[in-house]
Amino acid sequence: MLLAGVNHVAVITDDTERFVRFYQEVFDATVSHREQIGPGTLTMVDIGPRTELNVFEMHADGAPELSRGSMFGHGPIDHVGLQAADREAFVEIRRRLVARGASDGFVTDFGRAHSIFFRDPDGLEGEVLLWLSHDAEVHPPGTPATGYEPV
Repeated sequence: MLLAGVNHVAVITDDTERFVRFYQEVFDATVSHREQIGPGTLTMVDIGPRTELNVFEMHADGAPELSRGSMFGHGPIDHVGLQAADREAFVEIRRRLVARGASDGFVTDFGRAHSIFFRDPDGLEGEVLLWLSHDAEVHPPGTPATGYEPV
């Protein structure tokens, strides 16, 4: 395989502080860089050793005319899948997401991974996965995982 994972996902928000606070409180993310860029502010939020969210704060009144191929005009992201470091981290992230009302706590058993979905403050759907095995049988969405305390 020539790739080693995802380097970054670029997202747009109208409130960087709210966005950063959510990812810090739920995932222990850190901010590594901020700068003015184009029509807004870019904040790099580190969510893993080599993975970040590039957060662009833009407001409707300052947004550029969007055209195909231009930055900020590529279209929506369906969801972002984040990899939990281990089972203990997965359980803690789940607890934090439920406490914030960002998830109902349902854990799907996909066979290869356990998964929990959430919505961040900007409405972006996210998924946190606990990798189990590349060789496991794949289960369909909605298959409940066992071994998780009710929330």
